[in-house]
Amino acid sequence: MSFEFGSMLLLMFTIVIGPLIFKCFGTVKEYEKAVIFRFGKLVRVADAGIFFMIPMVENCIKVDTRTISQSVDKLESITQDNVPIKVNAVIFYSKTNPKDAVIKVENADVTTVQVSLTALRNIIGRHPLDQVLKDQERIVAEMNASINVITNAWGVTVSRVEMRSVELPDSMQRVMAQEAEAKREKLSRIIKAEAELEAAKKLKEAADLIMENPISLELRRMQMVTEVGAEQNTTTIILMPSEFVSMAGSIADFVKRNPK
Repeated sequence: MSFEFGSMLLLMFTIVIGPLIFKCFGTVKEYEKAVIFRFGKLVRVADAGIFFMIPMVENCIKVDTRTISQSVDKLESITQDNVPIKVNAVIFYSKTNPKDAVIKVENADVTTVQVSLTALRNIIGRHPLDQVLKDQERIVAEMNASINVITNAWGVTVSRVEMRSVELPDSMQRVMAQEAEAKREKLSRIIKAEAELEAAKKLKEAADLIMENPISLELRRMQMVTEVGAEQNTTTIILMPSEFVSMAGSIADFVKRNPK
């Protein structure tokens, strides 16, 4: 009889006390921290490994300390020059202080994302469209600093808010395309004008050099004939001495001076 009573007592102990003993121990992964409360009051933060808790007296909340990425698609905002745009962004943050991340904010993940989106809208509204498109690194650095001023008090550090792409209205895209085309046309005309100016300078230098030595003109004519004759064509070239041109000019001047 005593043996049966002892067996029953052992069974009851195992059923009742066993689960309590099992709940006395918990495990924390390498990338986690366990924030432990006793009767609702914070008592300690457990690191990775096995930790001890008093059943029904203490409870814990595990916090992931890894870097978390949160993507935001088509965030609508308006630039300083009143251009509506849609931004696709990625937010990278981590909980560097698990204790503050649990007791100072209700939901650190949601709150961090909301603060980041608000800061992104504000920073875009303080810059014109050209700066948003061309100077993203400086804008991102300025935005990260303003976000961390708020989130550091919650034990959260935002490492970066990256703008993946900026979507413009169709009308603005057409205007920017026309502007880019006009700039390219302007540049091409400037380059062409500079080339013509350089060519004119070289031609003037060549003309001055030929005038110093008239035989150079005859050599140039012979070279031209050689170049034309090297090709298979039916072109006929008649060479006239340069004196004929000078004589024709003199006759024309004489006729103008003596019309009768």
